Amino acid sequence: MSTSPLTDPRVRDQLLSDPDQILEDPELMRALVGAADGMRGGNVVDMRALAMERLEARLDRLEDTHRNVIAAAYENLAGMNMIHRAILALLEHDSFDAFLTALAGPVADTLRVDGMKLILETAGDRSTAHLGALERTLGLAEQGWVSLFAGLSNGGAPRRVTLRQLSGGDPEIYGFKASIIRSEACLTLDLGEGRLPGMLVLGAEDPHQFAPGQGTDLLGFFAGVLERALRRFLA
Repeated sequence: MSTSPLTDPRVRDQLLSDPDQILEDPELMRALVGAADGMRGGNVVDMRALAMERLEARLDRLEDTHRNVIAAAYENLAGMNMIHRAILALLEHDSFDAFLTALAGPVADTLRVDGMKLILETAGDRSTAHLGALERTLGLAEQGWVSLFAGLSNGGAPRRVTLRQLSGGDPEIYGFKASIIRSEACLTLDLGEGRLPGMLVLGAEDPHQFAPGQGTDLLGFFAGVLERALRRFLA
């Protein structure tokens, strides 16, 4: 002979002490509403059941939104920490050579890029033979190169940060790694009044690392710190 669980004093006491257990269980509430509908007959429309279904759908959407917001917050925090670490690694050095070495080494590693080059526009000699090993990190370009490389064929001021996906990078920027570059970030640098602009180009093998439509605030902040640090060496 079977006995209803509700005749068990422990079960009844638990439900009576915390009835929210029932309300917070969607399957149990759906079963209770279905049982109530059966008692009334099939020709009665229960507006409460319809309202509950809509509320459940809204709750599911809210939970999805909540999860997405939390995920975006964590991703933004991780990105901010990464940029801060890169900046600290950059500002540790007092000489231009050490600065560029850090840029191509610890900073590039922290930013998780597969290629990086700093390009400075110049109206004078653009030969880089005297740069030695630094030529892998530093390049010189003619006036107007920054706008052209950012995609402004008619000149003008490029955006602070330009993100794009590629089928391969520029060999003059990435050298032998050019063929693996699938996305790129171009950071325009204002080097002060009376100076031509510069650009830091970051390349990644991951085609989704730098894509149009992504937020650029953190990279823009990094560009602002970088250009201010460069002004010290160009003074």
